[in-house]
Amino acid sequence: MALQGNLRDFSATEILQLIASQKKSGCLALEWNTERAFIWVHEGRVVSTRQPGHSKDDPLLAFLRTTKRLSDEQIRGVLGIQRESNRDLEDLLVNGRYLDAEELASFIERQILDDLMRIVRWDSGTYRFDPNSRWPHSPLVLLSMEGVVIEAARRVDEQKQFVTVFRDPYQLLSVRDLPDPDEPLSDEERDIFGIIDGQHTVAEVVELAPLSEYEAYEALQRMLEARWIEFDGRRDPGLKAEAPRDEVAKPQRPRNLLVRELAIAAALAAVVVVLRFLSTVAPLQARPTAQHDVFAAAQVRDLRYALDLYHREQGTYPRTLQTLVEDRWVGADQVRIAGYEVLYRAEPTGTRYTLDLRATR
Repeated sequence: MALQGNLRDFSATEILQLIASQKKSGCLALEWNTERAFIWVHEGRVVSTRQPGHSKDDPLLAFLRTTKRLSDEQIRGVLGIQRESNRDLEDLLVNGRYLDAEELASFIERQILDDLMRIVRWDSGTYRFDPNSRWPHSPLVLLSMEGVVIEAARRVDEQKQFVTVFRDPYQLLSVRDLPDPDEPLSDEERDIFGIIDGQHTVAEVVELAPLSEYEAYEALQRMLEARWIEFDGRRDPGLKAEAPRDEVAKPQRPRNLLVRELAIAAALAAVVVVLRFLSTVAPLQARPTAQHDVFAAAQVRDLRYALDLYHREQGTYPRTLQTLVEDRWVGADQVRIAGYEVLYRAEPTGTRYTLDLRATR
């Protein structure tokens, strides 16, 4: 017999706890205004919050797009295959080698938590639990009902703090300081570090991050509290961010890019101003030495910065500067300095290096 009623009498959290306590299996369908939600359970554990099969508005597919795990082209490919085969989305993603089963399971868990955050806030609407409706596939996740309900409630409370901390979405974010080398970074913090450059607003960082909205705000708050990032001015709505010099395609960002040329744009802009000033006040001066060439000094500083970041990530300095280029820590033009030969040598142990310039003219 189906269990049904109104969410004004029993909240979604209370219903889920009842289902878990009795280790029920089935599907809980909820409606609130024009929104609908489905929670599939197996012996009191959550296995999915999407309908079997596949559709354009599938919440898992939407989550994979939001988190930049699948590109629009890949999503179109999945849709095309599904139309021809009528297979379930999870089956298509694994057997089509878009994701392996373990990685897909982690995305499903994150997507379920994202959906539950929305559902537990509903204070009205209807619900119906049908024990005869069973998840038709072998589940990739079996999540503790108590665990996901507590986590969803915690996230709802955290979101209230985000509204206060990030009340102005048009504030600019910049890097204040890098974490201590011994400080472990989460994947979320690694991804966002590569986006924060003093040119993007809070709203833009959240949009560009390969994370859900909640995950992005949670990571930003942790980074603010650790004083790794800071608010750095404001850009009015409608104005566009200054384009970075070497923009990397966002959907395919490699995870080993901890920080890519943080604040280099600002540093190079300052260098250009200085060089223009020097060219006007001392046009007849001889070419400066490497020690006093501000442009060369700025490039050396950026190279040292990239080397230190590489060391923090890999635990050793690269054998050659070409390794930095191949691993996309710097561009090829950044290891070449006009008028100088760049002399780099890493010790065999990889714990130290020397970096000098030799004038070629």
